[in-house]
Amino acid sequence: MSAETPAAPGQFARRRLQFRAWRGTRPFWAGLFVMLGGLPIAYFPYAHLQVGHLTLAMATTAGAGSLIIGVLLVVLGFSLWFQKHVRTFAGVAAILLALVSIPVSNLGGFLIGFLLAMVGGALAVSWAPGAPPEPQSLQDVAQGEGGAPAAAAPYEAAPHDSASYYAKPQEPAPSESADGTDEPNDLSGTSPVNNGANGRHSAG
Repeated sequence: MSAETPAAPGQFARRRLQFRAWRGTRPFWAGLFVMLGGLPIAYFPYAHLQVGHLTLAMATTAGAGSLIIGVLLVVLGFSLWFQKHVRTFAGVAAILLALVSIPVSNLGGFLIGFLLAMVGGALAVSWAPGAPPEPQSLQDVAQGEGGAPAAAAPYEAAPHDSASYYAKPQEPAPSESADGTDEPNDLSGTSPVNNGANGRHSAG
């Protein structure tokens, strides 16, 4: 794949974001420090330091114990990555193994492995999973792209869906009289003209 391929930068950014999301859900740095602490503890007792024509052997009487401590620290580091629910146990175990490595493995790998394992164990014990993301509020949902509020649907907050419900109420039609005219039939007895009684008041 050439360097001019346009898909390469996008793929790298996507992989980086996936790794960041994976790293954020587990005690990543705690596991890394614990694993790095186990390497010098297991390596130095079996290493030979060449100083000119002089070969300096750093092996101790408990070389097998140093190897076991180093391997256990590496295993605990991987456990912190892939089995995060055992973080408290793995952190306490890493701290204890780091302390045991001081008399067993050349002062804990010349204090390098000891310090790395101690820091990693402390990070593992103190690590806690983050809170889940809060649901998006209704105000954020109502806003459109660019921060502009989205247009509300007509009659969105109304209890009825029909637009005819909100039409202007019609005035009641005047009641028709018996002779077919549109004059109102006033039976109150107070108007001698409108009630067709020829000037006489209706009794009762």
